[in-house]
Amino acid sequence: MEKTLAYKPQNAWETYAGARRRKDMEALAARYIDFLTHCKTERETVAYARERLAQAGYSEDFAADRVLRPLRGKALFAARRGSRPLEKGLALIAAHADAPRLDFKQRPLIEQPGVAQAKTHYYGGIRKYQWLARPLALHGVIIRENGESIAVNIGEKPGEPVFCIADLLPHLAQKQNGQTISEAFEAEKLNLILAHSPKQARGGKKGKDAPKEPIKEQLLDILHKKYGVSEEDLITAELQAVPAGPARFVGFDRALVGGYGQDDRICVFTALEALLTAEGQGNMAVIFWDKEEIGSDGATGASSRFFQYCVEDLARAWAPGASASHVLLRSRALSADVQAALDPDFQEAHEKQNAAQLGYGPCFSKFTGSRGKYGASEADAEFFGELRGLCNARGIPWQAAELGRVDLGGGGTVALFLAAYGMRVIDLGPAVLSMHSPFELTSVADLHATLEAYKAFLEA
Repeated sequence: MEKTLAYKPQNAWETYAGARRRKDMEALAARYIDFLTHCKTERETVAYARERLAQAGYSEDFAADRVLRPLRGKALFAARRGSRPLEKGLALIAAHADAPRLDFKQRPLIEQPGVAQAKTHYYGGIRKYQWLARPLALHGVIIRENGESIAVNIGEKPGEPVFCIADLLPHLAQKQNGQTISEAFEAEKLNLILAHSPKQARGGKKGKDAPKEPIKEQLLDILHKKYGVSEEDLITAELQAVPAGPARFVGFDRALVGGYGQDDRICVFTALEALLTAEGQGNMAVIFWDKEEIGSDGATGASSRFFQYCVEDLARAWAPGASASHVLLRSRALSADVQAALDPDFQEAHEKQNAAQLGYGPCFSKFTGSRGKYGASEADAEFFGELRGLCNARGIPWQAAELGRVDLGGGGTVALFLAAYGMRVIDLGPAVLSMHSPFELTSVADLHATLEAYKAFLEA
């Protein structure tokens, strides 16, 4: 039969038809759901990856053939030695472990009528109204002045309390209804309710003996008695409010995964699985960064020199005399990040022919940035063509997409930080519906296809 010259993206469900393949896809999705449920912060995500790698024989000894290096619990580099010379470069998959959330301010505790609350500062791009009137959990660490670390995870187990931000009732929201979203939902009003009951004065007396902020003082008593924590301890803590509860299958057909933080932990999960299961002769690596959602700055973000230092140490250990700069220049990388799925109810926000669709495999994004490609790292046609051929040869469904209409959309990834070394890099990741919301949606078929694509890249 003559092959048609027209291009049509391949539906991943049609590619992976068959009861056995569907069973494998559901098993992978079930493990992914468990991962999402238990990894709601960058620290928890890196700890998960570190444990999986250690179980597979990875160590912090760079003289070994399987190495890993964490950085401050928020970033992680791992590499596996192949039979090819390191001078030919690495096959690298880079993803980010952070996600939009609400962070506690340095001095968070306040008392307002009827409640004690925590002041928050949102992290990354959120739509503030989506975080109101929903159960939230607290995750993070509290560091005492003696250096002792207290892990915090409250609101996930059955019977544990959750927390929330109250919303204004519709009866009193007429003024708010006429405002823009940015005016109607003020960041300084994203105050998390922590407690309600007041502390009683000694002997039940009132007047000067009564606490000035009885609810806040009652809360501090609870924190001290249950966790040994003082208000000063909160100043140096890292506490995050995230959606409470597990990730879930969505729909009667269980074909979608719903959960928090899928941008970009779906890529962390599949990249890690690919590294642990890939076969091949090349030198393979993954890196999971922090801070991508706020520009990749900071010691654990992609703009730091952490990756460069890891490659330099790798070159010294695996190929003495080799130039780390040559290794970087000859490396090939996937910026493993998600793409915005065509929203069925807001199709006008997309340019449909170049929009990603759920269920059509991972998306190649030749460039990111915004409007006139500002802030973009654009892949060369040769590299894109090579990867397209690799997926086609293995029967892996894929699609090409960009984020929204030209003058409406845009966004950034870690690709430009890798491109700064001169290496070839392109974005590749699955489509996400309701991205940056507390409950994002991805396709079970895309999860499987993304893993297959990442494995193919590492094995090439």
